[in-house]
Amino acid sequence: MLVVETIAKIRRAYFVQQKPIKAICRELHVSRKVVRKVIRSGATEFRYERAVQPQPKMGPWRERLEELLLANEARPDRERLTLIRLYEELCERGYDGGYDTVRRYAKAWRQERGSATVQAYVPLSFAPGEAYQFDWSHEIVVLDGVTTTVKVAHVRLCHSRMLFVRAYPRESQEMVFDAHDRAFALFKGACARGIYDNMKTAVETVFLGKDRAYNRRFLQMCAHYLVEPVACTPASGWEKGQVENQVGMVRERFFTPRLRFQGYEDLNAWLLERCIAHAKAHRHPELPETTVWAAFEAERPHLVPYAGRFDGFHAVPAAVSKTCLVRFDNNKYSVRASAVGRPVEIQAYADRIVVRQDGVAVAEHARRFGRGATVYDPWHYVPVLARKPGALRNGAPFKDWVLPGAIERIRRKLKGAEDGDRQMVAILSAVLTDGLAAVEAACAEAIAEGVHSADVILNILARQRDPGPAVTILTPEALRLRHEPAADCHRYDTLRRAC
Repeated sequence: MLVVETIAKIRRAYFVQQKPIKAICRELHVSRKVVRKVIRSGATEFRYERAVQPQPKMGPWRERLEELLLANEARPDRERLTLIRLYEELCERGYDGGYDTVRRYAKAWRQERGSATVQAYVPLSFAPGEAYQFDWSHEIVVLDGVTTTVKVAHVRLCHSRMLFVRAYPRESQEMVFDAHDRAFALFKGACARGIYDNMKTAVETVFLGKDRAYNRRFLQMCAHYLVEPVACTPASGWEKGQVENQVGMVRERFFTPRLRFQGYEDLNAWLLERCIAHAKAHRHPELPETTVWAAFEAERPHLVPYAGRFDGFHAVPAAVSKTCLVRFDNNKYSVRASAVGRPVEIQAYADRIVVRQDGVAVAEHARRFGRGATVYDPWHYVPVLARKPGALRNGAPFKDWVLPGAIERIRRKLKGAEDGDRQMVAILSAVLTDGLAAVEAACAEAIAEGVHSADVILNILARQRDPGPAVTILTPEALRLRHEPAADCHRYDTLRRAC
């Protein structure tokens, strides 16, 4: 078969360079017949397609192959078999022909059915406040100098096309709850329906049609915001095509070139600003004279009013070790010493964890997403110090412990005392009953008087707790002294100086 380059050379040599056919044949090593065909036809490309494809071995197996092809077309995209798999299945049934024969027949079969053409879709239209779409994407950013793959939650109002984007370390359920709350807080409302794919954090079982068994906590969130969840057909992304398009747009416009931030807080603040700026700067695709932000402002009155923050946590049971630690998500967190020996429940939020025992919070920490970290709250271990005051110097929870100013000055002064640890433990234990502010004020008063003893500080706290007894004797006005004596010990100092 002649290639396009050879045909072009023949045409240029004959029509431009005026060379004879004999010379062209000699230079290009082609026959006179080929040269005359190119010159007379005026074609720039020659193709050969066999009009009738003989398939002697395929003849008896055509119906069976068509059945396999039809059954394969009916499957979802993710479950469809390749032609090699269909060929192997045909061979298992006795077919002894070649793979090329099956491939050519399948290609012709698809062309006849028109399945090789681009799929067509029906444009969708949504009323104001009718629906929103939710999806996840994975993007690469640089956080604190480390290249990190972040999970980005996307929410899009179907009518106004208003978008919301927020990055998270995980795609877990508590992140889903947090993304919905922050999106609805921005929108100041929710829609009547929420359109999702079949993510495991929302859907537990997929039945025929649109029937789904939703996760219990996910249904609680939807009930809180008065949203009806709707799950798409598996492998049918066009059913939430708006948010799918948003994923590509955000990746191109927001995350390219690669973003660099100190942490998730800075990244998400920047993403929120970009979402609002993009909505104000771009036109609505169906309302060319209106921006996305203007359409969003018009849609706001039709939204379901924002119901406030949903208590969206993921709860797991845990045991407390003798070192007052619980393990969660490959990290350890401290709890109150009183919780040792009994089970607790860890409530994981997007940004923090709360540990509860019998409904009472025994710890709260900022959530860590690395591995092998141990998060201490030194106040959890203060009751243990009452029995083991020596642990104050070398205990892991107390390293780099920053105390309030006055208490820290008392601590430094007591380090040199023989029983300084015992005295400091007594002062710290008072915080559990009197409060940190009262103990700090007592320490500041003691320092002002030039003392730093624990007994003095505890005495000051006792005076604050137990004020002097109230006066119960009623003195008649006629017997009341015009100049009542005042208890002032400093008078003795003045008498001594006078002597």
